Amino acid sequence: MANFLLEIGTEELPADFVDSAIAQWRKRIPESLNAQFLKPENVEIYATPRRIAALITGLPEGQGDRTEEIKGPPAQVAFKDGQPTKAAEGFARKQDVPLEDLEVRQTDKGEFVFVNKKIKGQPANAILADLVPDWILGLEGRRFMRWSDGDLRFPRPIRWLVALLDDGVLPVELVNGEEKIQSDRVSAGHRVLHPDPVHIPQAAEYVKCLREAFIEVDPVIRRQKIAEQVQEAAQKINGVAEISPDLLTEVTNLVESPTAVVGSFEEDFLELPTEVIITVMVTHQRYFAVKKTSAADSELLPNFITISNGDPNKSKIIAAGNERVIRARLSDAQFFYHADCSEPLEAYIPQLDSVTFQEDLGTMHDKVERIIEVAEEISDQLDISPATYEEIERAALLCKADLVSQMVYEFPELQGIMGQKYALVSDESTTVATAVFEHYLPRNADDILPKTLAGQVVGLADRLDSLVSIFGLGMVPTGSSDPFALRRAANAVVNITWNANLGIDLDALLQQFSDDFADNHDHRESPYETLRDFFLQRIETLLQEELNIDYDLVNAVLGEDDPEYLERALQDLLDVRDRALFLQTIRDNKTLDVIYPTVNRSARLAVKGDLDTQELDPSEVVNPELFEKTSEQQFYDALIQLLPDTKKAQTDRNYQLLVDNLAKIAPTVSNFFDGEDSVLVMAEDEKVRENRLNLLGLLRNHARVLGDFGAIVM
Repeated sequence: MANFLLEIGTEELPADFVDSAIAQWRKRIPESLNAQFLKPENVEIYATPRRIAALITGLPEGQGDRTEEIKGPPAQVAFKDGQPTKAAEGFARKQDVPLEDLEVRQTDKGEFVFVNKKIKGQPANAILADLVPDWILGLEGRRFMRWSDGDLRFPRPIRWLVALLDDGVLPVELVNGEEKIQSDRVSAGHRVLHPDPVHIPQAAEYVKCLREAFIEVDPVIRRQKIAEQVQEAAQKINGVAEISPDLLTEVTNLVESPTAVVGSFEEDFLELPTEVIITVMVTHQRYFAVKKTSAADSELLPNFITISNGDPNKSKIIAAGNERVIRARLSDAQFFYHADCSEPLEAYIPQLDSVTFQEDLGTMHDKVERIIEVAEEISDQLDISPATYEEIERAALLCKADLVSQMVYEFPELQGIMGQKYALVSDESTTVATAVFEHYLPRNADDILPKTLAGQVVGLADRLDSLVSIFGLGMVPTGSSDPFALRRAANAVVNITWNANLGIDLDALLQQFSDDFADNHDHRESPYETLRDFFLQRIETLLQEELNIDYDLVNAVLGEDDPEYLERALQDLLDVRDRALFLQTIRDNKTLDVIYPTVNRSARLAVKGDLDTQELDPSEVVNPELFEKTSEQQFYDALIQLLPDTKKAQTDRNYQLLVDNLAKIAPTVSNFFDGEDSVLVMAEDEKVRENRLNLLGLLRNHARVLGDFGAIVM
């Protein structure tokens, strides 16, 4: 067994590409080796800002000889009158086998010619020489570049290439115009701590050699070291470091030899909102903030921790340089904050006319006016009190005002956060200020949802306006392209509604504001139908992926191309959620097994009739005088008893009561089909047949209150 090392040496790579490259090689390299019958014992992927490496251990020294069955032309083409044709001769020649080795075998598509071809295994070095360039050039990512005079593309210029099979160099060459990058055993150490070349005697010694050159190539160990150093540094100044996973990952991919360095800044800067200071530290400087305690609302200390990639002995100089940088950034932020607070938040609203929302949709001021309109309609649907609506309207008016503040102009990620701060400084109510911040929630898939009613309503209004407006322009998301994050917006609408149990009629909102858009934009059609389909797709996805509802139960509550179910889902998002969760519950507790056979059988036969799916009352559509068997009367009586509880399930969403009753009458329905007193549903007498089909249709309709049982797979 052999060991193989591949290292690509580069200029400093983007941090996000380092993680991506690791993930790609972890998947691709084992797959490609297995496909070549070279299954290794282990594949380790290492990476730093200046290199990506794969260390493959326990690699077979070559492929074993093998026999491969190869299918050729149809037998009737390969042989005529028992003699081989040119087709057979060509197939044998291509496979490099004598004609007598061809065999005729029967397949499900007729007789074909086959050959069992003996293939001599290739040595590992020959196979690796072909695979390595594909591994390197097959890496994908954004911001690839060209350098020198060639066409080679990579995130940063490739400077060296190490390829060792045990202790020997595997010849690999990358051609980039006139430049040729040839493999060797020479790598590079730390730029400052070990500027000399690093000679690697054999593949298995890679990690050891690089560590001796002050490079920690293992990102897992490097990450662990950074986290430990940061907390130890914080403890030395009697604080607790705030380590976010995203920042830790990014910093891990920015250094090769980490050293935690503590810096400080003037306490006067602590008057700034905590979010501003942390944004300056984390987003702009990649520093770790330090708090007094581990509590979420703990105050900050006037310190920061940065991870140096330089000489640990120069930590004081490194700290001083970083202190100058953060002092300047915080000074700017302090100036912006004081300047912004010199006027009330409302004073910024006229300036929104200078900010374009979208070329064909006007300014942010225009958008705010539309948000107020949508928020008013949502408030009407929710029957919100006048006093509460005043706060919602005020929040809607102010929700985008901070976009023209100096702080948000400099730090866009603080939008909403600064709106809340400035609203409080402007003596707005806590409710209004909180809603200004919360209307942006959730900002991503892992974010929290708004907790206040005002924040929820304004957030819904903002997203619905964007969805209707952008869809109205025909900018519908396609594939991975979604520049306005409309999928995320639609998901947020559904999740906010579900989380807050808001009884809104989404269908009515989409209809009204889609029509308004068409009326206000000549030559533009209403986006209503497209938006309905879009939201239904989002509901389907969220039910499956976030609520873990089985796919067939999702189909049951949304119907399979059933307009009634689709309309019902959009008119009452809470109901579609509750029905899906309830169906999943009765599947898990096996109650569904009890009611499914009779309901599904009834539904399948009921389609042969023409009973309206909304009809529930047997006395309206069934004539007892036409009954020929007692099982019909029993079925009828059971439906009469079921009627009030089903209507209650419709109004109160008490689906347990409905299911209990369906389970109770299941034996009666089974007797109707298969008992001693069973009936032939499709009787020759048209009136009797229709009467019996109506009985089945009524049972189907009662079950339809919960879902389409025909979509359920058992």
